Amino acid sequence: MTPSAAPSLTVAPVFDLERVLGSIDSMAAQRPVAAQVVAEANSDRASAKELSRLLGADVALAGRVMKLANSAFYGMRGRVTSLQFAVTVVGFGTVRTMATVALTDLDDESLLPEDFWEVCTTLALAASTLAPRFAERPQDALCLGLLAQMGVALLHHNDPAGYAELWSTHRSAVARRPAEVQRYGISALRLTSVALEQWGFPAGMLVPLTQVDDDASFSGALLRSAFEVTGRLTDGDHAETAIERVSCGQLRERDVAPVLAQVRTDAEELRAALLG
Repeated sequence: MTPSAAPSLTVAPVFDLERVLGSIDSMAAQRPVAAQVVAEANSDRASAKELSRLLGADVALAGRVMKLANSAFYGMRGRVTSLQFAVTVVGFGTVRTMATVALTDLDDESLLPEDFWEVCTTLALAASTLAPRFAERPQDALCLGLLAQMGVALLHHNDPAGYAELWSTHRSAVARRPAEVQRYGISALRLTSVALEQWGFPAGMLVPLTQVDDDASFSGALLRSAFEVTGRLTDGDHAETAIERVSCGQLRERDVAPVLAQVRTDAEELRAALLG
C-alpha cells in the first residue's frame, strides 16, 4: 500500500532580501510622483500646499486621495472639493501611505494574492476602529493596517505561484508567518518593517510590526487585535482567540460585535477609494 503524498509547496526561489528591497527603488523610478510624495511627506518642511502640488502630477493618486477624504471614514462626504483641503483632511501620514501603496504596486490586484485587498482593508479598518481603546489615533492605525500587508505583496512579487499557494493554504495570518519564515527566511510582517524602515517611516509604525507575535507586548496589541477581527470577518475557518488575550486586556468579547459590524459595512467603500 502506497502512502498518500503529503501536500507540499513548490520549491521556493532563492530569497535575496537586498534584491527585493532594491526592487522598491526600481518601482520608485517608474512612479516618480509617488516617490516624491513619500519623500516630501517624510520631510520636516512638508506642507499641504506642496504635497497637493506634487499629487496634482499623478491624476490617479490625486483622485484616490480626494475620494478617501470624501469617504465616510472622515465624515466629510461631498465637502472636500480641493486637493489641498483633501491632504489636510486625511493627513500627511495617510498621503504618504497611499503613495507607498502606489509605489509598491499594491494598487494592482493582478499582482497580488486572491482577496488581498479584502483582507488588507478589513485589517486597516479594524485597526482604526479599535485605535481609541489603545490610545492611538484612528488615522495612524489605518495607515498601520494598510501597510502591514506590504510584505505580503513583496513576497508574492518575488514568488507569485509559491506565495499564492502559501496564502491559500494558510488562511490564518498567525499560522502563515512561520510558514513564510520556513520558505523565505523572513515573515511578511518583518519584511514590511524592514522596507518601511528603509523608506524612513517613523519608529511608531515599525514597533507594532515587530511585536505583534508577543502576546505580552502592549505595543503589538492593537495590530494583533485587528488581525483577530480580520480573521473572524474574512476566514470562514478562523479559530478564534480570546480577544482579552490578544488585546492585553483592553477589549472584551462584548466589544467585538459592534466593531465587526462597522468594519463589514465600511470596508468596500475604503477599497473603492484606495483602488479607484
